[in-house]
Parts: sequence; C-alpha cells; structure tokens
Amino acid sequence: MIETAMVAARDRKRLAEIGGVVTRFGLGALGARLGLPGHDGATAPTPERVRQAIEELGPTFVKLGQILATRSDLLEPEWIVELEKLHSTAPTLDFETLRGDVEAALGGPPETIFARFDTRPLAAASIAQVHRATTEDGREIVLKLRRPGIRALMEADLRLIAQFAKVAEANPMVQRYRPREMVRLLAEAVLAELDFTNEALNVERFAANFRDRPGITIPAIHWQWTREDLLAMDFVEGVPPTDAARLEGAGISPSAIAALGADTVLDMVLIDGLFHGDPHPGNLLCQPGDRIAMLDFGMVGHVSPRRREEMMGFVQSLSGGDPARLADVLAAWTEGTGADRNVLAEAADRLVQRNGQGPLVLARVVEDMMALIRDRGLILPADLILIFKAMITIDGVMQRIDPTFDLSAATQRALGRVMAARYTPDAVRDRIAALLLDLSTTSDNLPRLIRAATARLTEPAPAPADTAAATRDLTRAVRWLSGAVIAGAALISGTMLFGFG
Repeated sequence: MIETAMVAARDRKRLAEIGGVVTRFGLGALGARLGLPGHDGATAPTPERVRQAIEELGPTFVKLGQILATRSDLLEPEWIVELEKLHSTAPTLDFETLRGDVEAALGGPPETIFARFDTRPLAAASIAQVHRATTEDGREIVLKLRRPGIRALMEADLRLIAQFAKVAEANPMVQRYRPREMVRLLAEAVLAELDFTNEALNVERFAANFRDRPGITIPAIHWQWTREDLLAMDFVEGVPPTDAARLEGAGISPSAIAALGADTVLDMVLIDGLFHGDPHPGNLLCQPGDRIAMLDFGMVGHVSPRRREEMMGFVQSLSGGDPARLADVLAAWTEGTGADRNVLAEAADRLVQRNGQGPLVLARVVEDMMALIRDRGLILPADLILIFKAMITIDGVMQRIDPTFDLSAATQRALGRVMAARYTPDAVRDRIAALLLDLSTTSDNLPRLIRAATARLTEPAPAPADTAAATRDLTRAVRWLSGAVIAGAALISGTMLFGFG
C-alpha cells in the first residue's frame, strides 16, 4: 500500500492523464478495479473502447496491448481481434525539435557530417522517426532518431503498470493470468527497444547467422554514428511483399519469395534460436533476384535448445499424423499447470485429425490449440507465444503473396536442414562438451556410489519380506552403473573422433 502511494505521488501527473483517458472512453468500472476514478457512459463494445484508450495512452500501453494480442490462450477471440489493430504510430516532429539531441550524438550538425541530410522524416512511429542521409563516400543510409522525453514517459508508465498489475494480482481470479510476469516481459521489451544499441547488436547477430545463406539482405550498421538514442544503418530499397503488381513488374517470383520467407523463419526458430519477433509486411521488402530484406530488429525472440526440440516435435507430429508425440509436446508445454494427460491426448488427436491432412495452415492449428488451452484454464509459457506469433505472421504474409503456399512443404525442408545442422562437427563438439560437463559433475559421486553398491552386495541375505525391495535397489544400482559405463565409452569415442584432449 505504501509502495503504491509512493509511485502514485512520484508519477501523479501521468496517473491523472491515465485516469482522464479511462473516463473519456467509458472504462470507469475497469479503472475502479485499478484504483482510478471514472464512470461508464459509452456504448461501444468494451474491447473496442479499451483499444482506443490504449492508443490514446501512447507507446508503452500500445506495446502492452500488442503483447496481450498474442495471448489467445488467455483472451477471448473478440479481444484478440481488437488488440491486433493496435499500431505504434505518431505524428512527425519538426526536425528542429530534435536537432539538439542529434547534434550531441553526432558531434556536430548533420548537414556538415553527411554529404546530404534530409530534414523531412522518411517515416515516424511513437518511439522514433527516420531521416535519410548520404555519407561522404556516397552510401545511402537512414538515421533513426529517438523522440525527446520518450524514455522518461515510458519509465513512468512502466512503474504505474507494475503497480496496477500488483493490485490486480491480489484478486485470486486474476492470479492465473500472471499479470506481474507479463509486465516484467513488457518492461524488458520496452527498455531494450529504447536503447538503439540493442537493435544494432541484433542486426549484426542476424547478419552473422545469414552470412552463408543466400537470398536474405540485412542492412549494415554504421557504428560511428550509432548511440543509445540514434541508430545509423544502410538504406534498403525494395517492393512491399503484398504489392502483387509491383512484384510482377520487378520480375520477382511470388512463389519463390513465399518459400524463402518460410524457410528463413523456420531456420531462425529451429536452428539459430534467434528470430525476428515481428515479421509483418512492413518489416519485409522484396528485391530483384527473389531476395528478401528484413528491417526493424527492435523486437527479437530467443529459442532455447529445449524449445527447439519441442517445436520440431510439434511440427513433425502434425505433418506425420502422430497424436501420441503431439500429446507429449503439449504435456511439456503445460507442465505444472495441472493438465490432465487424458485431456491432452484427446486434444492432440483432435488437432491431428483437423490439421494433419492437406496443407498446413499454422494459424488454424494454433487457433484450435489456444481455444483448448483457454477452455481448460491452462497457460502456455510466454516465450512460446512469441514464437507462434512470429510463425503465424509469416505464414499469413506468405499466403497473401502466394495463395498456393503450403507451410507443410517448408517444414519438411526445414527438418532436413535441422538434422544436417545437428551433425556438423561444431554441433557435435558442443554436445560432447556438455556431456563432459555432466559427467565431470557425476564422477565426483561415482566412488561413493560404487562403494555403496559394493557394500549392499556384501551384506547378509535379506529377510524374505525384504527380498523384493532389495532386488529393486540392486537392479537400479546395476542400471545406473551400466549407464555410467556406456556414457564414459561414448565420451571416450567422441574424444578420439573429434580430437579432444
């Protein structure tokens, strides 16, 4: 209570603004639950009014709404449809309002540092706007300029949203939604996006991952002009992927672009473990030679090795019509949520029956799965939601480019590349190194376990009533020691094969 009062006092001006928006859009009942004054008087559906209020409140709340739009495991379809309409837009600023910050970051006026600098914005969003420039050596670049005062505003919003979440989570009916965890993810995403050096590092990570893969253009970063509030990168030209007429005029094959886009996202998720978090049409450009340029790396996702294995199992079980394996994947994803195995088996069977034949439409698969998760009161891990959102987005884009596009064919190609990647010398060395680490930990206990097993073998014969228990213990000990010997042999073989030691 004291903490809430302190935050309210510190950010009282912003709190008053939020309260005013809540009242203006007739969300008084919702605001009252969060401790905000107001009254209801609007007649539009609540999801629509919430979306309008979020847009009015600015970039932090828009980002929160966009995160919520991915949670179809929590929200009903009418909410998802409305929140998916959220866009982070803002009017352009006159460059003179930005000049002071830009000159401080560049070390001088942009007109003297570049051969050409356009003070007219090329594009604008709520966090930044983009200007075009030409370097002294003739390279066309863009400068992404952070809006003045935006960090202070968004940090205040994060503090208030965190308090709202804390108050809301006190309600047992709300606890299952884990609002504080959602706000933590929001804070991480917002703070990372506010620092443009993070985006620059993301760009270079993707460039490294795709260095030897043809068909993908990643703009180069110009570090000499990149700061926390300024990002300099190559200007990239291309055709929007949804403009069929311009694609045809540029000699770009829609089917080739669709296949390349799907291959690229699947490689990011299943092989690299680093994927573009928002591959919508505005962040993709098609280029002659059937190439794709990727833009805006402010939101990226990471996929752990365990998740990659699970995603492979998910895709393979659907494309191969294997409900038992799919049930295993669903059980891993809902672990700790009280999921009934019989319910998961039934759901897996239904998903395979509905989606295992013909072209794989990921949006339909995920919609079916999310409805089940939501109806059963289960919750999926947040990182998994972002993975599915990225894959559904690219699937939808590719379907618009090429209506005959079939994701199942792309997944089969991807699985072949995954298997090839797993057995490269570097990948095998990494797995052997992990095994060596595990065995080094286990070996500390091995002498004690061997002594214990030997002692059990030399003990007097147990009483008849204890014979079964003794047999089980002895069997477990023998299996454990056999496993240790096999693992040690595998380690020695790997060492000899790949030159360790």
